[in-house]
Amino acid sequence: MIDEVVLWIKKQVKDADAKGCVFGLSGGLDSSVVGVLCKRAFADNVLGLLLPCESDPSDLKAAQGLAQAFSIPTKLVDLGPVFNQLYVQLEGKSYGGQEMNLAIANLKPRLRMASIYYFANMMNYLVVGTGNKSEAIMGYCTKYGDAGVDILPLANLLKTQVREMAKNLEIPSSIINKVPSAGLWAGQTDEAEMGITYSELDKIILGLENGNLAGLDKKLIAKVEKKMAQTKHKRCLPAAFKV
Repeated sequence: MIDEVVLWIKKQVKDADAKGCVFGLSGGLDSSVVGVLCKRAFADNVLGLLLPCESDPSDLKAAQGLAQAFSIPTKLVDLGPVFNQLYVQLEGKSYGGQEMNLAIANLKPRLRMASIYYFANMMNYLVVGTGNKSEAIMGYCTKYGDAGVDILPLANLLKTQVREMAKNLEIPSSIINKVPSAGLWAGQTDEAEMGITYSELDKIILGLENGNLAGLDKKLIAKVEKKMAQTKHKRCLPAAFKV
């Protein structure tokens, strides 16, 4: 499958008459897998962007270590000052590091999206997203933020499958075993925010697809089905009135 995904990335770039790939490197599992896949697809024409924005310093360190291990060219752009200035303009006061809410937190991935597309336009690269199937099912992404991309090589892979791919790509175990987090605020984790573990979620997704939910938690099944309905708009083009 790794070889197939690499060939698919090459084809998408060629079909778009682009020259390579640009992506955000967060230090997490999905972005690491995407970075290594893109490096395999284009040995030279790749760029991993390091975009800290009031982020945990350990995330940047992990991303830099991954890039060094796989010889992925990177550029560091600290979005912290931009985020803080935007907060001042929106709220009329300085950002004091208070507990984040979604309206504030979602500014971060949207600033990252704008930055990534700047380099994509400058270099004629495609923006490669890092979202996986488990996240998409739950709508666990920021519209016009990390969901604002050109191609999604992991979109049909469950989180557990991405983890297995990472092992085959020899991505460091420290990244593979890291607690998944979008880094939206201090202590934030994917599973706590969604209210379900990826292991449970992936089993339910497969059960829904196969029509066999025997032995699975009914409350969690209901939670997933509700989220799927609520976040359908994130998986579709914007609704448009038809004349």
